[in-house]
Amino acid sequence: MVKQTRRRSMKVGLPPGKPIIVAGPATSVKIDLMDYNEEQFTERTIRQVKECLDFKGKPTITWVNIDGVHDQQTVEDVCKCFDIHPLTIEDIVHLGQRPKVDEYKEYIYLAVKMLYQYGESKEIIAEQVSLILGPTYVLSFQERVGADVFDPVRENLRKGKGRIRQKGADFLAYSLIDAIVDNYFLILDTVGDKLETLDEELVNNPTEQTMHTIHNLMRDLIFLQKTLWPLRPVVEHLSRENTKTIDAETTLYFKDLSDHTIQVLDSIDTYMQLLSSMMDTYVSSLSNKMTDVLKVLTIIATVFTPPTFLASVYGMNFVEVMPEIHHLWVYLLVWGVMLGMIVAMLFWFWRRGWFKSLQALKPTPK
Repeated sequence: MVKQTRRRSMKVGLPPGKPIIVAGPATSVKIDLMDYNEEQFTERTIRQVKECLDFKGKPTITWVNIDGVHDQQTVEDVCKCFDIHPLTIEDIVHLGQRPKVDEYKEYIYLAVKMLYQYGESKEIIAEQVSLILGPTYVLSFQERVGADVFDPVRENLRKGKGRIRQKGADFLAYSLIDAIVDNYFLILDTVGDKLETLDEELVNNPTEQTMHTIHNLMRDLIFLQKTLWPLRPVVEHLSRENTKTIDAETTLYFKDLSDHTIQVLDSIDTYMQLLSSMMDTYVSSLSNKMTDVLKVLTIIATVFTPPTFLASVYGMNFVEVMPEIHHLWVYLLVWGVMLGMIVAMLFWFWRRGWFKSLQALKPTPK
């Protein structure tokens, strides 16, 4: 899990709307633009921010994606091209925003959390994505370059698949949020696979590492729940029919997206309950192992107690009053009695099924 430190002390005492970068990685800045309608499609990489002015006010739909919000000047220049309010610019560069939606006169501002997995360890990376939905444009601001989940949307725009090039900017915003939510399901599928492996390990041979894995998964799920829970009211707000800039038909898609968000949260709750159950199972398995160890120790102590008693009796210094000691076969007889008692007690334990404890303590081959 990536831990990001937010330093908000720099903003203390500053006037509202003053954009100050709070944390975030210092990466290069990249601006991509897609302009389209049902008949035509244009894609380019913006070298100078003023190029965005050529697409302002056009009847086509324009999507401007900015990677690298640490460059405050670039963010401000792009926002000025589309007359974005200073308070919105402040929210864009402050990367600790919880998911929210703000309605302004000419546009809607959205802050959402994009999650994706990185590397072979499937580490979950959280990144803030800011979306600005205007009448004919969508602006998206991301923390890093080339690390997003929007490639399916780009491919649909390039190839004209689906309805996206037939719809307005509101449908493009829906498609971007839908891609983010769909990736939540991919992360949950990975968590589900880990839970299945963990369940088999708990049944066969739980170890100390098993407990560490349970703890790490529980921490990841708590992080996911904390990250995604505020997204639910955001999507519900967008699904209302009286929302500005969003067509009545597009609200139906947002309602479906709201159902997906609830499904993700329900899955997280289910997985957390499973992990709690696994934790109880692990503690119970440790208790059962301790019980088996105590049974083995009880068998050993009980088997050797009677022979120890006989050995201690005949080890006393009262030879004159123990006439049987002078008999020829008494030594072998005492050995026979002790061995007989051991065999009898082992048979009794076997009949009661206590030797299964010895099998439970046998290590499972890897």
